[in-house]
Amino acid sequence: MNDKFEDLLYNSGLTSQGCWDKLDEWDREAVLKFGELIVKECADIAQETRWAVPPRQEQIARAIRQHFGVKW
Repeated sequence: MNDKFEDLLYNSGLTSQGCWDKLDEWDREAVLKFGELIVKECADIAQETRWAVPPRQEQIARAIRQHFGVKW
């Protein structure tokens, strides 16, 4: 699990009082996949935005993905 995702899970309360431990493997994977999809969607929006010059769009999208450790 990426440290950023782990921090967000903690801040959301999913890791408090053993909640994460009570989830089965499928549920954990689903939560992590959901987070990954949100990051990808945000990176896609950054890449497609019109307010940034095209090379900058890719840099912003790459920075978002790298920050969360999401592959593209």
